[in-house]
Amino acid sequence: MTDLFIAAGGGGDPIGAALTAIAMGDGADGGPPVIATYAWERPEVDPTPGPLGVRDFTGLVPRPEGPVLTPAARAVAPAGSTLPRLAADLPVRLVLLDPHQGLAGLAEQIRRLAGALAPGPVRIVDVGGDILTHGDEGTLCSPLPDALVLAACTLAGIHATVHVAGAGTDGEIPQEVLLDRFGADSGACGRLTPAAGHTAAVARALSWHPSEASALFAAAVRGVRGTVATVGRAIPLTDASADVLGMRLAAAVEQNPVARGLLELRPTSVDEAADLSARLTGIHEIARERGPAVPSDPATEPFPADAHRAWERIRAMAGPASHVTSRFAVRALGLSWRHVPDVRALLGDEGPVHALRS
Repeated sequence: MTDLFIAAGGGGDPIGAALTAIAMGDGADGGPPVIATYAWERPEVDPTPGPLGVRDFTGLVPRPEGPVLTPAARAVAPAGSTLPRLAADLPVRLVLLDPHQGLAGLAEQIRRLAGALAPGPVRIVDVGGDILTHGDEGTLCSPLPDALVLAACTLAGIHATVHVAGAGTDGEIPQEVLLDRFGADSGACGRLTPAAGHTAAVARALSWHPSEASALFAAAVRGVRGTVATVGRAIPLTDASADVLGMRLAAAVEQNPVARGLLELRPTSVDEAADLSARLTGIHEIARERGPAVPSDPATEPFPADAHRAWERIRAMAGPASHVTSRFAVRALGLSWRHVPDVRALLGDEGPVHALRS
């Protein structure tokens, strides 16, 4: 049996959650760690608005713990998802969270998941830390997925802890602000620093996935320090970027006004939950995804002829940063995120982020 991990933010969070689970030693005595996750990804991966549900996939495997994603699963067009490939490249069992039945339905899914596994705590993992939003941060982008997990776990009545992996690496709340939220009397409950060797388990996934937050977390664990240019903003990597910080579930809910609002309203759909989040934070994630189509990592340029010219373009876009993410590099070269493996090979750099060269 194994504890249940929940990748709270969707997107690339299963990668950071896998690194966290492996560092905690889960799966060492038997089967692989179990990670529950949304299929909620950026528009260049999934052009349809909002999270995907069970009905949006073929090839899911029903198990007592829930619908399991395997490499044979496929998102039903026009939807897209990186989860089937992550199921092949991460040493974990991925279970799909489907929030389309509202908060009560999500809580029941999590209750069943926890009941089918070991009696230990559920570990909620958020890469970056926006799960501790106060709702008013100027750089906040996506408060709803994490808040839904907090509220659903509370409603489910399970024993859960919250773990922020790589504080600040998602660029939504500055690291120093997050660290203050783990201060005295905050409900903090421990700190873990994965070893550099633990990142080998997620290296294959990071070699192609467009996640930046999980890539920065893994890079920090491997010892990278400096300022990393991402598609959104430059993010500093410090010693704290390599840590996983724990907090009691109730304390995390107390910090998050969206989670508290969800528990009060008990929304019956994702749209209703998004409306509430928008009233509290000004950010409506579903409406944003339903808005006018915008270019999303289009391949607008030919592939670079040589590494020297590629580095010249990347450096010109990166400014004073010391490193760049793979996603930043492909954007700077006018390529699609699907070119990440090709660009990594061209640059001759197999790490989670790339050091800028003169």
